[in-house]
Amino acid sequence: MFAKILVAADGSKHSFRAAEKAGELAAMQEDAEVTVLYVVDKEKAKSDVLNAGDKETIDQRRKERLQPVEAIYKEKEVPFQTVICHGDPGPTIVTYANTEAFDLLVIGSRGLNTLQEMVLGSVSHKVAKRADCPVMIVK
Repeated sequence: MFAKILVAADGSKHSFRAAEKAGELAAMQEDAEVTVLYVVDKEKAKSDVLNAGDKETIDQRRKERLQPVEAIYKEKEVPFQTVICHGDPGPTIVTYANTEAFDLLVIGSRGLNTLQEMVLGSVSHKVAKRADCPVMIVK
């Protein structure tokens, strides 16, 4: 059914719930695998550099943000990989999903950037409109 699942993760509570749902779906199938996609947007990257300074510290903080998501798949014994991309989250998620031909994209209904959601519309809404594969938005 959904053998190749993409999960958009940003460290928010909603992305953890999305990761949990994707893990449940993947665990029901023998051949399912999950790809966790973390997109570093330009504004976040600038503030990370100003606050942390060195690349190793920034990379470590990003990995720490994803540890709870990865723990879900380890616990459920679901094969997964983590991919980190740079760019605007909505278009970057869509491009990656469409290029890699996923069976399902799972994303949280809200992320960490509440200002962008109020002013420009949510990333999950943009992704749902433009992705070629089915999109599950988790509240």
